[in-house]
Amino acid sequence: MKNYIDAKKRQKLEETGEEGFSLIELIIVVVILGILVAIAIPLFANIQLQAQTNALKAAAASGATAAAAALAQEGGTADDAVTAAATAGQDGIEVSLVDETVTTIDAICASAENAAWDIDPQTSGPACSAVPAG
Repeated sequence: MKNYIDAKKRQKLEETGEEGFSLIELIIVVVILGILVAIAIPLFANIQLQAQTNALKAAAASGATAAAAALAQEGGTADDAVTAAATAGQDGIEVSLVDETVTTIDAICASAENAAWDIDPQTSGPACSAVPAG
């Protein structure tokens, strides 16, 4: 009988012990997660915008390089430069020369844009210092 009473006492002690989380602990966790999400979403949006801008800059630089290479070829014409610059665009990015009658490498300015993105066109090339980037 004594063993039975001891077992019941132990069982009662185990039942009164803390199990799980209290409501206030769960509320605090939810609030902390909400704050973290509120911070993370704007940061992610900014990273996406920066990546798109960098993609346009890279495509413009690639277009300017391709146009310069086409002009540098013996017998290279403005049409060759325009065609070469246009091949630099990919994934919806269109690259074009600002001045399609360019005859010298120093006069090259390539512009890249993507109509699906809400970003100003980006330019690259030796002659782009006089052309605003957007």
